[in-house]
Amino acid sequence: MYLVKRALLGGCLAFVLLVHPAAAPVISEVVYFTSGRAMPISGHQVDGGNVVLSLKGGGEVFFDAALIDRIEPAAVRPLLEPAEDPVTLRRSLPSKPFAVLIESASERHDVAADLLHAVIEVESGYRPTAESPQGAMGLMQLMPATAARYELDDPFDPRANIDAGAHYLRDLLDRFGMRGGLAAYNAGEGRVRKFHGVPPYPETRQYVKRILELLEASKEP
Repeated sequence: MYLVKRALLGGCLAFVLLVHPAAAPVISEVVYFTSGRAMPISGHQVDGGNVVLSLKGGGEVFFDAALIDRIEPAAVRPLLEPAEDPVTLRRSLPSKPFAVLIESASERHDVAADLLHAVIEVESGYRPTAESPQGAMGLMQLMPATAARYELDDPFDPRANIDAGAHYLRDLLDRFGMRGGLAAYNAGEGRVRKFHGVPPYPETRQYVKRILELLEASKEP
């Protein structure tokens, strides 16, 4: 239903026609009349000698174009300035080393990629040529007996080392659970069996604690 009203603006008579409400466009404007007055609107269209103004609250009004001096975009300021698009920020961060190899081993042996990253970070700091005084080798610091057990020919080859390490970790998790499996990775399976869980060695307990902290941190947005 249409409602026709007469509106007096700056001494000039104009016919105003209100129509059915419409969704307000995103971009706002300000219409400046020849009388010197101004009115915020959500948009406008030119219809012959008339200008159709879309009201911010919904609906439209028609004005004689002669009554309008100009229409300009409104200066819109967001209530809060977003610091940065989180998606863009996340994509801008450098990928972790060996991410593709780790993801592949993760899928093959059903070990969470975040857990493999945490183990590699603690064990070798992502250095494929790392070698400990005890003889542990490569990214996942596999001992010679473990390398032989999983038929690892070159423990310093990142792909082979990660694959064998993920396989070994999967077996330990299946036998001892998360905490016990990580403890066995650090201290050996025999010690975990002996103490029926994480052995009372400060180094091993700190090792388990650190990996679980990294794993938890990886879940944060």
